[in-house]
Amino acid sequence: MDITKIQAIYFIGAGGIGMSALIRYFLSKGKRVGGYDKTPSELTEQLNREGSEIHYEDDVACVPDIYMDPQHVLIVYTPAVPESHSELTYFRTHGFEIMKRARVLGELTRASRGLCVAGTHGKTTTSSMIAHLLKQSHVDCNAFLGGVLKNYDSNLMLSQTNDLTVIEADEFDRSFHWLTPYMAVITSADPDHLDIYGTPEAYRESFEKFTSLIRPDGVLIMKKGIDVTPHLQPGVRLYTYSATEGGDFYAENIRIGNGKIIFDFVGPGIRIEHVEPGVPVKINVENGVAAMAVAWLNGATPEEIKAGMASFAGPKRRFDFQLKTDRIVLIDDYAHHPAELKESIFSVKELYKEKKLTGIFQPHLYSRTRDFADEFAASLSLLDELILLDIYPAREEPLPGITSRTIFDKVTISQKIVCTKEELPDILKDRSLEVVLMLGAGDIDRLVEPVKKILNTW
Repeated sequence: MDITKIQAIYFIGAGGIGMSALIRYFLSKGKRVGGYDKTPSELTEQLNREGSEIHYEDDVACVPDIYMDPQHVLIVYTPAVPESHSELTYFRTHGFEIMKRARVLGELTRASRGLCVAGTHGKTTTSSMIAHLLKQSHVDCNAFLGGVLKNYDSNLMLSQTNDLTVIEADEFDRSFHWLTPYMAVITSADPDHLDIYGTPEAYRESFEKFTSLIRPDGVLIMKKGIDVTPHLQPGVRLYTYSATEGGDFYAENIRIGNGKIIFDFVGPGIRIEHVEPGVPVKINVENGVAAMAVAWLNGATPEEIKAGMASFAGPKRRFDFQLKTDRIVLIDDYAHHPAELKESIFSVKELYKEKKLTGIFQPHLYSRTRDFADEFAASLSLLDELILLDIYPAREEPLPGITSRTIFDKVTISQKIVCTKEELPDILKDRSLEVVLMLGAGDIDRLVEPVKKILNTW
């Protein structure tokens, strides 16, 4: 891909968080950028304000003329777009250069030193932490992130002084196999996307393939105890990390209370005492250890690392505190896998041990609901109260017999209810709430403001 010859880039599925970082990158290079997405969102509207041209009707007639020249236009699409999409079909049959988002990211970052974070869960927060720690230090970095980092109100960072590039390495559709990491982090490998991989073994093997792509002068930092056997090239250094003693990098002397978490960071040749994460949830001790290890190995000083952890505000929708008073707490979180739900619920209950925790969960994908119904139910049974919404289908058609009740009927707590998004406001008005945790990767984020308004009127 020769960017100098490309005059315009057209994105199909432009509203995806990974796509938006690429849109911002090409806009920063002075390119014309347009695209299609199924529905308007806060993100697509913001991208249009920044200079892109995104529309919401799958119709070739809606595509501006600037994007109709196959000699100078690159078409980028996400694998979530169906093969029957009429615009994608047109571009395929009219000689356009067409690439998946992951391949474009791999091409753009091939000449840089990629700091690639992979994992079923934890990768967005960990990659965002790494980017922030390096960006606010003397080291600096570029970053293509899977979440909008609140410190910068963007998921793209660019550097004029350093080729280090933080990349969230997405395992969906084996996308991360397009990358060539300088350093890689693997946060977890709990089975997911079985509609793509078929078996847990195939899913795990994709992570093992990912480790083989690390450059010979590179580093793998892997969470201790996960079921992945690295296939490393000669010369690659391997470190482990953990939230407690046992990894090469770990935390000790963890103190939790009064809405704060403080710990000491320990690793080969490094100790940083009294680290206080700016987002005080327990899982961020583990995420923080991985991020601090990467920052340390790339030259950030202990003082810079400690200050960066304290000022880290987190990505939107990752333990995102919307309300935080003595009367009511509202947290919005992207968790959508059973292991993520478990970690999220445990973290919140640890912070608010004496308060009732109500979870509002929107399942994401029919196939994931079918494949992990028992695991979802076990995680959601850790709540004091559950409000379960309908499944968000994303790219899928409904599956016979699979609904939210597939999970609901297996949840063991007595305080549970299933409802539609439209019914949610009235249900909340009649309930006694203390800590509310909104969970899911679909469009539940659009309910956050309405819920916030209801809770603010009490």
